[in-house]
Amino acid sequence: MNDQTTLGGTFTFPGTAVTVNRMGYGAMQLAGPHVFGPPKDRNAAVAVLREAVESGINHIDTSDFYGPHVTNQIIKEALSPYPKELTIVTKAGAKRGEDGSWTPAFSKEELTQAVHDNLRNLGVDVLDVVNLRSMFDTHTQPENGSLEPGLAVLAELQRQGLVKHIGVSNVTAEQVAEARRICPIVCVQNLYNLAKRTDDGLIDDLAKDGIAYVSYFPMGGFTPLQSSTLDEAAKTLGTTPNVVALAWLLQRSPNMLLIPGTSSVAHLRENISAATLELPAEVLQELNGMEAA
Repeated sequence: MNDQTTLGGTFTFPGTAVTVNRMGYGAMQLAGPHVFGPPKDRNAAVAVLREAVESGINHIDTSDFYGPHVTNQIIKEALSPYPKELTIVTKAGAKRGEDGSWTPAFSKEELTQAVHDNLRNLGVDVLDVVNLRSMFDTHTQPENGSLEPGLAVLAELQRQGLVKHIGVSNVTAEQVAEARRICPIVCVQNLYNLAKRTDDGLIDDLAKDGIAYVSYFPMGGFTPLQSSTLDEAAKTLGTTPNVVALAWLLQRSPNMLLIPGTSSVAHLRENISAATLELPAEVLQELNGMEAA
């Protein structure tokens, strides 16, 4: 693993010895169109993963319902035996229909099967982190509903030695509070970016307790005016809007972890460059005002 630079600084999950670079990699795009079926070029997918690890990324986000099974199998092919520094975070709580549909999978039997599927397809004896993915929603907007039944299953699998640590994904602040009453939570994974900042308060509260906030969909949902502001910042800094948006997230809070995904080595390298981009104060001021634009 390339140790010449620490990508975006490091973060240690609370109550653990797990330390990751804040710039990670999300494996969702390694599956086929709409995260379903195999990729068009499996060799290219393998190459992206190997490049990510060689570049210093030691936090990979995945799930066995990507494909399904596809991304985990590619991760195993590309990286097993895994570097000891590598942390693989997966998710449970959903399943895929034969038509590619996404449906909740919250029963004890479904969650247990999901954990065993992840273990088998990743080729490991224990999962580093499993996020319980809320499915009370329309897939993009969290809605309240009790996570207790699902977390109780994961906590039992943790006691059995199949799961090291537990997180939650696509959740409200109320669900996070409930989850923390049930078991130790090391990370929260939600949609958050320059244009979508409803979790500002949650991020700050988690930072106080040293809990990771993992942003997904770091780009998207911008109005034309917001896009113009981002484009201008990128032009000023001599980089791309995507890199600026990622750099802003890293500077937003020390507990912010990023998992941008790509199936391209060139795009991966572009994403990684955000980890060393320091945004000047005047650029930060412009970007911070984007949400109201």
